[in-house]
Amino acid sequence: MAKPIVAIVGRPNVGKSTLFNKLSGRRIAIVDDTPGVTRDRIYADCEWLNNHFLIVDTGGIEPFSEDTILKQMRVQAQIAVNDADVIVLVTDVTSGVVATDKEVAQMLMKSNKPVILAVNKCDSVGEPPAEFYEFYNLGLGDPIAISSVHGHGTGDLLDEVIANFPQQETEENDEDLIKVAVIGKPNVGKSSLVNAVCGENRMIVSDIAGTTRDATDTEVTVDGQRFLMIDTAGLRRKSKVDDAIEKYSVLRAVAAVERADVCVIMIDALVGFTEQDSKVAGIAHEQGKACIIAVNKWDAYEKTGKSMDTYRKKLMTDFAFMSYAPIIFISAKTGQRIDRLFELIKYVDTQNAMRISTGKLNDILAEAQARMQPPTDKGRRLKIFYVTQASTRPPTFVYFVNNKDLFHYSYQRYLDNRIREVFGLEGTPTRIVIRERTKKDGK
Repeated sequence: MAKPIVAIVGRPNVGKSTLFNKLSGRRIAIVDDTPGVTRDRIYADCEWLNNHFLIVDTGGIEPFSEDTILKQMRVQAQIAVNDADVIVLVTDVTSGVVATDKEVAQMLMKSNKPVILAVNKCDSVGEPPAEFYEFYNLGLGDPIAISSVHGHGTGDLLDEVIANFPQQETEENDEDLIKVAVIGKPNVGKSSLVNAVCGENRMIVSDIAGTTRDATDTEVTVDGQRFLMIDTAGLRRKSKVDDAIEKYSVLRAVAAVERADVCVIMIDALVGFTEQDSKVAGIAHEQGKACIIAVNKWDAYEKTGKSMDTYRKKLMTDFAFMSYAPIIFISAKTGQRIDRLFELIKYVDTQNAMRISTGKLNDILAEAQARMQPPTDKGRRLKIFYVTQASTRPPTFVYFVNNKDLFHYSYQRYLDNRIREVFGLEGTPTRIVIRERTKKDGK
């Protein structure tokens, strides 16, 4: 089920990005070795009181030089209104209510979406300044005094945000439904693949990159198995995303990945691997989704006797950070290996949901430690008391050790590879959680 989306909107220089960083910084941990984890993303996962949601920094209702303030204000505000479940309008207490604030407030009131008014730069603790009460004139109800720099009032703001989330509808009869997000750069054939599966032109297919704006759902049945195909807008490098609507198409693609079970990462065989392919794959990897790398347009690729093996080896190097993902060569145009693709989707979905008993895991752990002793540092050796699986999607393993610092990344990889050798886990990332406890506590 998709997480609620909270858009942070407002005119320039009121502190939207500072608020975004404050809210996301509490929960986001950047994983340096994972490609695709952008440091300047316009979206972030956020959690408050066990409520998980996406927050969006709209980048400011700021005009381009050739456009009027009003026109750009309407474009940006309307995008935020269309995509968000809850909207936070950020204003600045030091400048008071200005005409731009009034214009945005009027448009937001017509949206029938919950709008929360945050009055920023109330940096002093205690009663807000007298200018704060001027913001009641915007007609958006009780404003909330915050300081995005110091964090004052953000708890009250988040309380109000989650109180306005839409009621989550219970999904019925979806236990046998596999949700598949088709992701990739623009013009690699994502919509063509969905059309090939459906047997009809459900999506607009064009050579013009960026034709698909929204994430579109299409349910299909293949060999008795139900699939929900989510076609997404192509993800581009940030420098190429100048059009405001395309920026939010990226957000929708990210939201589609979040609610999918399996991600099919499509690559253009004629173009080959690019850095952006790595970033696209990194989004799915970061969210712990089952993944398949599908090399499309293979019918048009000029082949020799060993073309597939050579191409596969290069991709395994390019995607070294997700070596678990199977690679398949397809043609959405001719239907080549589409049936095999759906077999793979079913397979990696079961791998992503695999649960391994604690007894079997510890048998593997004992055998692995016998093969290669745990590392030492300054005469002290790592001791792993036991391991257990905490959750699935992705499989998450918790190791109880005597000292976290001794559990080097290389040894974590070694143990992860041993588990994969025995149980497969093909097509799914894994997560490792380390808990420190003494041997006495472990008894």
